[in-house]
Amino acid sequence: MKNKIIFVACDASKIKKIKDIIVQTENDKLKIVPKFGLQFFYSKNGRKYLEKFKRDFWLDLKINDIPQTALSAIDSLKDLKKCRYITVHVNGGFNMLKAVKKHANKINKKLKVLGVTILTSLNNKSLKEIGHTRNVQQLVLRQAALIKKSGCDGIVCSPQESKMIRKKFKNLLIITPGIRLPGDKLNDQSRVMTPKDAFKNKVSGVVMGRSLTNGNIKKNIKKLIDHLGK
Repeated sequence: MKNKIIFVACDASKIKKIKDIIVQTENDKLKIVPKFGLQFFYSKNGRKYLEKFKRDFWLDLKINDIPQTALSAIDSLKDLKKCRYITVHVNGGFNMLKAVKKHANKINKKLKVLGVTILTSLNNKSLKEIGHTRNVQQLVLRQAALIKKSGCDGIVCSPQESKMIRKKFKNLLIITPGIRLPGDKLNDQSRVMTPKDAFKNKVSGVVMGRSLTNGNIKKNIKKLIDHLGK
């Protein structure tokens, strides 16, 4: 199972809670990588904590701006030596994606740039409300082509699009949020799948938050290991 990467969403503002998540999710069966999003990064001591963080981590900022501003944002992160993944939103366009990838290589050779597509909380109805004329699958496929063309390392998409993406883009990292253990509540997610089914679709890694971090974390990890081992 060590080839299965589980990105654990460390969504909290308090460092104590973050430390609990990191310590209790660590195990010798799975490759666990902490993912820090806007909530923790924007918290009072969040960024300071990451400056001294000793493990590889994912910084999920979903950068989405004009190219120069996006480059400045990437440049401001160069002191975060253990950051291995950074997210930019495909909505920023090809020039932004290409510029961010090129600059990321300069500040940290190990930093992988991931393009975020349609959020897993959205569905076809949501896209129509925003003004899109394509459905989710059509739009994600188009975005994946843009990510590949820009030279970015991978794509963040729902597991429901992952099989389609893998078939067309063999070498892209595919990381999927919207992952729930069997029987878990969907909460605010629309396009979801179990971890086992996602890995069957040949994803590179899955993002798991509340399914692991709500309640007894160690029991949740055991449940995940049992689920993947069946």
